[in-house]
Amino acid sequence: MFLYFLHTSQITCKGCFFTKKLSLVSTKVNKVTSAGLLVALGIIYGDIGTSPLYVFNAIINSKEISELLVVGGLSCIIWTLTLQTTLKYVVLTLRADNKGEGGIFSLYTLVRRQKKWLVIPAMIGGAALLADGMITPAISVASSIEGLKQIDAFKDISQLHIIYIVLSILALLFFLQKFGTASIGKLFGPIMMIWFAMLAILGIVHFQDDLSVFKAFNPYYAVKLLTVYPNGFWILGAIFLCTTGAEALYSDLGHCGRANIRYSWVFVKTCLIINYLGQGAWLLATFKGQIITDEIIKGGFNPFFGVMSDQFRLIGLVIATFAAIIASQALISGSFTLISEAIRLNLWPRMKINYPSEAKGQLFIPGINLMLFLGCCTIVLYFKSASAMEAAYGLAITLCMLSTSILFANFLVSKRTNSLLIYLYLFIYLTLECVFLFANLDKFSHGGYIAVMVGGGLFIVMYVWFRSRKIKNRYVEFVRMEEYISKLEELSNDNSVPKYATHLVYMTSANNPKEIEHKIIYSILSGKPKRADIFWFVHVDTLDEPYTSEYVVEHIIPNDIIRVEFRLGFRVAPRVNLMFKKVVEDLVANKEVNVTSRYESQQRNNEVGDFQFVVLEKFLAQDNELPFLERIIMQLYFWIKELSLSEEKGFGLQQSNVVVEKYPLIVAPVSKIKLTRIYTEDEEE
Repeated sequence: MFLYFLHTSQITCKGCFFTKKLSLVSTKVNKVTSAGLLVALGIIYGDIGTSPLYVFNAIINSKEISELLVVGGLSCIIWTLTLQTTLKYVVLTLRADNKGEGGIFSLYTLVRRQKKWLVIPAMIGGAALLADGMITPAISVASSIEGLKQIDAFKDISQLHIIYIVLSILALLFFLQKFGTASIGKLFGPIMMIWFAMLAILGIVHFQDDLSVFKAFNPYYAVKLLTVYPNGFWILGAIFLCTTGAEALYSDLGHCGRANIRYSWVFVKTCLIINYLGQGAWLLATFKGQIITDEIIKGGFNPFFGVMSDQFRLIGLVIATFAAIIASQALISGSFTLISEAIRLNLWPRMKINYPSEAKGQLFIPGINLMLFLGCCTIVLYFKSASAMEAAYGLAITLCMLSTSILFANFLVSKRTNSLLIYLYLFIYLTLECVFLFANLDKFSHGGYIAVMVGGGLFIVMYVWFRSRKIKNRYVEFVRMEEYISKLEELSNDNSVPKYATHLVYMTSANNPKEIEHKIIYSILSGKPKRADIFWFVHVDTLDEPYTSEYVVEHIIPNDIIRVEFRLGFRVAPRVNLMFKKVVEDLVANKEVNVTSRYESQQRNNEVGDFQFVVLEKFLAQDNELPFLERIIMQLYFWIKELSLSEEKGFGLQQSNVVVEKYPLIVAPVSKIKLTRIYTEDEEE
């Protein structure tokens, strides 16, 4: 999907109030097209589409191959894909689109005004998705490359060499992120089409090995596996891996539209189930009665490659590797989008964001790219094999699905859905996902703690950033603008004060245009005053809609004091330097402001005056009496802030015309100071 901002010609100007709206033109697919279906295959289904590489290995690990295990496992897969992926996400959750966009934070923006505590499941879901973004590339690429052990020419390859190959692929993948995927992205759809076609063909070829696998469509065998098979309940932890990519269906809603996702899912789900059935039939026909030990699996055993003929296996491995890379690319790109949304919603520290191409949605965050790369490499080096990585996979994403269920239920409330249906939805999916979560807890000691630690760390960052802002806002002092207008005018006309800048621009957080932070007034008027010809106050308001881009100009005092408010969607980068330049150009074109320098020598030559931005940066003062927990949060906040992008870079301002002023943040001033005066002998006399 490509979105472009186009300026409309509709301009409303009434008195000193000027509004201009930037409309959006979208090529988003709102109906089913062949191009849209191909895009869906290439972007959305990478994660869930590569699950046949490792799901059956996780199910049969250290177990004897029996009809109950295979047929029951297949039944669990089929009904998990039906209830969790198809019904919950494809049928229901896709309805919750925010102007065509989806994802955990898009859903949160639809419901965040209902209950304040909904930010917690949103942060949990976002952190879990990021943790998943570290594990998916590692397990997908490792599972495909380990197929080399089933090729005669490479059967003696060591696991160490496998690790080297996996790390090399991941290094190349993450290195290429900074160049964007606008060009190579066109290949994703055709490659994934080949991948899913291969899955279906490989499955169909092995149907005749054991036709009993078709009994798996009866949910009775899923229930029987979980209740009769020894420790059968814990197999759900492995079963869950078949639906880990379901969240991506919703997250990528904006790329190709709801209809294309729903129609393409019919094809994808069919191919997946056919392949799973083929793997199951091959296992029953070839290994029934045998125990597949962990050593056998680490030695390269994998039903996915086992169903391939010896002549085709190398080709199949190449296709699987490309599919794994595409799956990894989708998770990485999704992580960039997720973080950019979190930054706009003040749930994550500001980070440098690059735009490799003009295509909307094409962005690159170097810090997140490095974090994901180091995380993937650490997981590969720590677990060493795909079968071991399965232990860490699935636990985090279960929390994300639970979060989505809670947020979607509140979305249904906002749509005034029948309360009985809402409670039914909550009962079914909270029960189902809590069962999966409980089953996945068995993985905790086997590596699942890695995912919990990563997700927990990311959640702490989000919570600290969000909570610290709430603490700061309690003590931000706003004053009425009208009380200082005359003083600003007087300063602007006072020739005895050296001019600080022709145009002085302050970033303000005041939502009310009639108010301004006291610290800004203090910066201008106190001590050595900052005289300017025109004072500009710029405010950025993040909206719940994804791609809104508009601004409002209020001439408080024409040609003296001007307020500009940018109203930007949570997916729009606040590139204030470029946006402000465009606003000034529009105002000059409409003859609403005179930006010519007022220095006599420059005025004669019609030179444009200089623009000086002032950014006020806070630091935690020592004179604070905060409660213990809030003190810890604020200390963590300022520590994280030191590592994050500065205020001026976060707003996209040029460093050459930006002045940063530091001022103390006193959120809880010391109320009592014990100090006793001692009098000298002379004073006593």
